[in-house]
Amino acid sequence: MKFSELNLEDSVLDALDAMNFQECTPVQEHTIPVILEGKDLIGVAQTGTGKTAAYLLPVLNQLSKGGYPEDAINCIIMSPTRELAMQIDQQMEGFSYFMPVSSVAVYGGNDGIRFEQEKKGLTLGADVVIATPGRLISHLSLGYVDLSKVSFFILDEADRMLDMGFSDDIMQIVKYLPKERQTIMFSATMPTKIQQLAKTILHDPVEVKLAVSKPAEKIIQAAYICYEAQKLGIIQSLFQSQQPERVIIFASSKLKVKEVTKALKRMKLNVGEMHSDLEQSQREEIMHEFRNRRIDILVATDIVARGIDIDDIRLVINYDVPHDSEDYVHRIGRTARANNDGCAITFVSETEQTRFKQIETFLGKDIYKLPVPEELGEGPVYAPRTSRKEGGKQVKNFSRNKKGGWKKKGGNHAKKQGERTVKN
Repeated sequence: MKFSELNLEDSVLDALDAMNFQECTPVQEHTIPVILEGKDLIGVAQTGTGKTAAYLLPVLNQLSKGGYPEDAINCIIMSPTRELAMQIDQQMEGFSYFMPVSSVAVYGGNDGIRFEQEKKGLTLGADVVIATPGRLISHLSLGYVDLSKVSFFILDEADRMLDMGFSDDIMQIVKYLPKERQTIMFSATMPTKIQQLAKTILHDPVEVKLAVSKPAEKIIQAAYICYEAQKLGIIQSLFQSQQPERVIIFASSKLKVKEVTKALKRMKLNVGEMHSDLEQSQREEIMHEFRNRRIDILVATDIVARGIDIDDIRLVINYDVPHDSEDYVHRIGRTARANNDGCAITFVSETEQTRFKQIETFLGKDIYKLPVPEELGEGPVYAPRTSRKEGGKQVKNFSRNKKGGWKKKGGNHAKKQGERTVKN
């Protein structure tokens, strides 16, 4: 579908034309009409599907028509990270170029001058406020921000916000908002906590869910089946013969990121770390250094997996197997962007094999297994434990036989419960 087929104002279409936007992505095609109708929305779509435009365009369309309070905040867009807030702000500037719509980005940092600039934008009543939760609450607590006339409340990367511990902050901000408003939520996944949040702050929402797309075919995917203690040795072996360049290493926790970073520094590798314990100014500095090639390797939590646009990442390493397929797609999607080639390598320890097999099942293929370097010894056999449910209980260590039944690993007999053989 073309944008011209949607019920958008000429000023919005002019901006799209100037930016050479013609065809809607699927998420835009399905969500823009819903938002234009004024309905609450839950959009489940991964990063890179065009969801920022999916909510910015209809909101700007409505604001450009007028009828909203002047010198008042009419829209709040919440972002989990400063980096994503900056990207939303950049797109906002492009889309609103031909419209009399003002905006301010409120995303933290230790610069007192910036805080005063944010305060000015908030008190004068910018039409659209793009903010991280903590920074907006800092302004709200000082008493000069009026959110009583907000018509649009948007949560971007809602699942990531909850993962980062912003649930209480979001609910605190909601208390400042009018009950009569349009609430729009975008999330890459739909876990129980997101469903609960949606029930609390949305009214009879329309749900638009797009299937998670598979990684780009041009990404070369491989894995090492190894012991946990071999992972650092594999990294050292990888970079002995070739200088690392434009590498992101993902780890599952802040503690693991810090440990891996220290270990790589001891190997004399040029490395930086990115996690939520860092101040905003520190994170911005690290990303600036990495973008400008003054840091070769960035070790990060999933804070970097979404919403960060760096087009020339050559290698992504999953130090830990991601917890679900969506996170795997997000992580390795940092490479092979903008017509570049890229490689993704996953370290699979003996306790992570089942989780990795689930990712392979989602992808519909077996990922190529690389041999562990000889000097590190042999790795474990890749034999992910299978399981099935019987009577509401999880029965483990069973696999299917050739006839489709179940047999116990290590034996040729079917599992029996009492006198009854458990079959498919």
